[in-house]
Amino acid sequence: MTMYAASQLIIYLLILFTLGYFLSGYIMQKMQAPVSRFESRIFGALGMLGRNAQGNRAEGMTWKQYALAIVLFNIIGFLALFVLQLMQGNLPLNPANMSAVSWDLAMNTAISFMTNTNWQAYGGESTMSYLTQMMGMSLQNFLSAATGIAVAFALMRGLIAKKSAHIGNAWIDLWRCNLYILLPIATVIALLLMSQGVVQTLSAYIDVQTLQGDTQTIALGPVASQEAIKMLGTNGGGFFNANSAHPFENPTPFSNLIQMLAIFVIPTSLCFCLGKISGNLKQGLAILAAMSLLFIGMYSLTVSSELAGNPWLTSQVSGLTAADVSGNMEGKEVRFGIVASSLFATITTAASCGAVNAMHDSFTPMGSFGLMLQMQLGEVVFEGVGAGLYGMLLFAILAVFVSGLMIGRTPEYLGKKIEPFEIKMVVLGLLAGPMTVLLGTAITVMTSSGQAGIFNPSAHGFSEVLYAFSSAANNNGSAFAGLAGDSVFYNSMLGLAMIFGRFGVIIPVLALAGSLANKPRLEVNNGTLPTTTPLFVGLLVGTVLMIGALTFIPALALGPIIEQIWMLGS
Repeated sequence: MTMYAASQLIIYLLILFTLGYFLSGYIMQKMQAPVSRFESRIFGALGMLGRNAQGNRAEGMTWKQYALAIVLFNIIGFLALFVLQLMQGNLPLNPANMSAVSWDLAMNTAISFMTNTNWQAYGGESTMSYLTQMMGMSLQNFLSAATGIAVAFALMRGLIAKKSAHIGNAWIDLWRCNLYILLPIATVIALLLMSQGVVQTLSAYIDVQTLQGDTQTIALGPVASQEAIKMLGTNGGGFFNANSAHPFENPTPFSNLIQMLAIFVIPTSLCFCLGKISGNLKQGLAILAAMSLLFIGMYSLTVSSELAGNPWLTSQVSGLTAADVSGNMEGKEVRFGIVASSLFATITTAASCGAVNAMHDSFTPMGSFGLMLQMQLGEVVFEGVGAGLYGMLLFAILAVFVSGLMIGRTPEYLGKKIEPFEIKMVVLGLLAGPMTVLLGTAITVMTSSGQAGIFNPSAHGFSEVLYAFSSAANNNGSAFAGLAGDSVFYNSMLGLAMIFGRFGVIIPVLALAGSLANKPRLEVNNGTLPTTTPLFVGLLVGTVLMIGALTFIPALALGPIIEQIWMLGS
C-alpha cells in the first residue's frame, strides 16, 4: 500500500469515528427514551403495543411478537413495491412513459429493496418511473434500513435486560428509526450532495444534439433524495444504471467522500451505542476494533492489487514493462482514480450497501477476492445499519463459547450465560448465508438455465455466479456485471437467496435476544473472560476469518484464486 492510499484511509477513519461517536449519543437518546404519551396513544389505538402476561396492554414485546411484527412490516413493503412496479405504466410522474415491469423482475426488485439488498437486474433510468423510484425504491430504502437498526437494538436490550420477557416494541422502534434518525440525517446528506451537483428535479428527460450531430437523451430525476438514503441506509440501489459512477449521482471527489462516510456512519455509531447501553464503552470499542482490523486488511489487499496492475499486459505487449503500467484503471472513473475507487469498493462490500463507483468485474483477481470475501464473512465488517452489529455479536458469542470450552467454564457475554439454546441460534444465524450462497451457486452452475446467463467462460464465469449469490444472500447488491441476471431463473433464485439471507439471520437473532433477556445478568468475577482486551479482539477476528476460510476458500479457489494463478503464470 502506498503512502497516498494509507493517508486516504487514515483521514477517512478519523472523520468516521468522530462522527460515529457523536451520532451514537443522539441515537441512544431517541431509541432508548421511554414511550411517550403520543406514541402510547397512537400505537395503542392501532393495537401495536403488545400484551403482558396478564393480558393488559404493554409497551414491550416478546421476541416472537417482535419477529412477527418485523416480518409483517416487510411483507407489506414487498407487496406495495411489487404492485407499484406492475402498475407504473398507468400512474403519474412517468415523463419517460415507462411501461409496467415484468412480474419476475418486479418480484426480484421488490424482494431486493425489502431485504436491504438493492440487487438491480435493470437500468433505473430506462425501467423505473419517477413515482416508482420515489414512492417505491426511496421509501423502501428507509423502511429496510430501519428494520436493521431495530433488530440490533432488540439484541442489545436482550444483552442488558435482567429477567425480562420484553425486548422492546417493533412498531415504536421502526417509527423512531425512520422519523428521528434516518429522515433528518438523509435530508442533510441530500442537501450536501445537491451542493456538489447531484441532480434533484421532476423535469422530463431532455434530448440534446451532440458534436457529431446525433441526438442523445439525458436522463434526469429526483436523484439526490434517493442517493442520500441509498448510502445512509446501506441500501445501494442506484437511480441510474451506472450507480455512483454516474456523474449525476456522484460528480466530485467531495461527494464521493460524503457517500463513503454515509455508508459507515450508522454502523460505526451503533458500536458506540453497544458500549453505552452496556455501561462499558470498551465493549463497543472491542467490536469496532475487530471490524476495523478486518476492514483495513481487506482494503490493503484490494488497493495493493489494483495499484500493482495486471502482469498479463506486460507479457502480451512487446517492450512494455511493469513500470509502464500505472495500476489497473480498467473500469474506474478518472475523477476518482485507483485509490478512491478501491476504498469505495472495500467500503461498499464491507457494508451491505452494494453502491459502486467502479466496475467490480474489472478488478484484478485478488482485488475482487477481497471484495467477495468481505460479503462471504457474513457482512460483519461494519455491514448494513444494524445488521453488521448483530452479525458481529453472533461471532462474539461464538468466540466466548469457544474460549469457554478451552477452560471448562460456562461462557458468558456481557454478564449473560451462553447455553445450548443461544449457541443453536448463533449457529443458525451464521449458517443461513453460507448455505444459501454455496447451494445457490452449485444449482446455478449445474443447470442449463443458470449456465445460459454466464457469458464469460471458465473461472471468471464461476466467479460472477459466486459473487452474485454472495451479494444476494448477504444483502449487498453489488455485482460482477458480466452475468445476465434478468431472467426468470436468476430473478427467482437470487430473490430466494435474499429472503433466506435476510430473515434467516434476523429471526434467530431475535430468538437469541429473547432468550438472553430472560436470563439474570451476572456480576463480573475472576473466572469471567474479559471481552474488552486486545486478546479478545484477536480471538474475535480469528473466529470470523476461520469460519469464512473453512466455508468459502474451496469455492474461491475455483474462481478468483485460480484466476490469479493463471494471471501470474502468463
